[in-house]
Formats: sequence, structure tokens, C-alpha cells
Amino acid sequence: METMTVNSRDDFAQWAIARARSILENQGSELATAVRNEDEPRIGETANALGQAIVDALLEAFDELVDGD
Repeated sequence: METMTVNSRDDFAQWAIARARSILENQGSELATAVRNEDEPRIGETANALGQAIVDALLEAFDELVDGD
């Protein structure tokens, strides 16, 4: 994902949309594939990866907000 400078709420909204799209394209599709294949161990792994990607994105956003003060 490319670096983006956030100067306004609109910039932040665009970043959030792009980040969510990236997470869904990667981890979401992996989870969907595991579910389709009924691969229980892989479902757990990919669900955890999806959750971690969401946490990482939230921490990234928080860090940027704190660093911007």
C-alpha cells in the first residue's frame, strides 16, 4: 500500500476506504476460499489473519493521529 499524507477528513476517509478494500481483497478472499473448501484449520488461520489485518490498520491510523499532534 502506498504512503498517503492525510490533511483532512476527506483524505482520512479515502485512506480508510483504500485500506479496507486492500484488507478485503487479501485476507477476505483467503477466508472465503477456506470456507468454500470447508478447510476448518485454514478457516481459523485466515480468520485470525483477517482480524490481525484489521487491528494493524486501526493501530496504523491511531499512530498517525498521535504522531500528527
